[in-house]
Amino acid sequence: MTDQTTGSPAAALLQQVRAGDVRALARAVSVVEEGGGAAKAVLHAAHAVPGDVPALRIGFTGPPGAGKSTLVDAYARLLREKSETVGIVAVDPTSPFHGGAILGDRIRMQASYSENGGDTGIYIRSVATRGTLGGLAGATADICTVIEASGKSRMLIETVGVGQDEVEVARLADVTVVVLVPGMGDDVQSIKAGVMEIADIFVINKSDREGAERVESEILAMQSYAAEHGAWVPPIVRTVATTGEGVAAMHAEIARFVEHRKVSGGGRALRAVQSVAGTMHLDHLGVAVKSIAEAKKFYETLGLTIAHEETVEHEQVKTAMLPLGETRVELLEPTAEDSVIGRYLAKRGEGLHHIAVHVPDVDAAMAAMQAAGMRLVNEQVKVGAGGHRYFFVHPSSTGGVLLEVVSSNSPRGQ
Repeated sequence: MTDQTTGSPAAALLQQVRAGDVRALARAVSVVEEGGGAAKAVLHAAHAVPGDVPALRIGFTGPPGAGKSTLVDAYARLLREKSETVGIVAVDPTSPFHGGAILGDRIRMQASYSENGGDTGIYIRSVATRGTLGGLAGATADICTVIEASGKSRMLIETVGVGQDEVEVARLADVTVVVLVPGMGDDVQSIKAGVMEIADIFVINKSDREGAERVESEILAMQSYAAEHGAWVPPIVRTVATTGEGVAAMHAEIARFVEHRKVSGGGRALRAVQSVAGTMHLDHLGVAVKSIAEAKKFYETLGLTIAHEETVEHEQVKTAMLPLGETRVELLEPTAEDSVIGRYLAKRGEGLHHIAVHVPDVDAAMAAMQAAGMRLVNEQVKVGAGGHRYFFVHPSSTGGVLLEVVSSNSPRGQ
């Protein structure tokens, strides 16, 4: 695949990103945000270098007007004082005129930082929701991956501020901070079924206002609605982001939560396991055959017809997909004897080679499997027939069946 070679345009761009070229990072993020084949190539290049330590992802969510942007800005300042490098993804509402981000968050933050100069240890990107529900833009995970490839040690993700639906950040982030504000009244009760359940840490911002005590009391009264945290009870921190008051205390609670997760296991990977179970579905059955032309005769008697054929050169296999209800049968014919399918046929003969399940986020699924100690056949997500992204789980971890975990062309489904 050209996007996996060191001489590809995507790899060259990522090399510039890793070298600290801020403009190259901006271009790479724009490519990923647009999606398509170029985005897939950039993401492949971002995942291609072994040994990278993923940034700690901290998500900030909550209702509009809670001061999330100001709090994120204040926290970024604190992290820079501690010599941490910071990436910020601020999800803004979509403009009804040009379809892009309104850019309110980045305009406010740019008073202190600039992606084209100033402090190069911080990079800020605003993205538009473009109709995506859940408080995040569709490309947020990919954008985070690219920014992390630039060497940032902390990723701060600010959701758009839509209220109860902002729960997707819990899957994306290692730590979820729910920001509330005095004066909400019954609004605290109204969002308890969504945002309140995903909090690892509660922050009452603008706590110098009247009513902070009431908000804290309501949070304490609703702790029973929180998601399962094991021994962890989400703490409540009061802040005044405009002055920086309480930001250090919030940082200490974030550090304490991260340490708790190291001991108990979990974080982003644990949430990925929990979410995958409810959203995965059977994608296809992979059947190894000596000849697709011969094998398809049987399936044609069942009324099935081949919808797509493709030769995947780097896998040395020819594939044919036959739709079967809501799933598919994938016929796999080797193009070389010394290939994975060729060796399988020589050893076991024709038959079921693997079962494939579809997940919405293959990268998160891989992280979850690794964190759970599963034995993976490949340690990096690959690209296969039709452009889908995948990895395999060894039969020793699945009860004897080779399991393929796949998502569509990109986590955005493009």
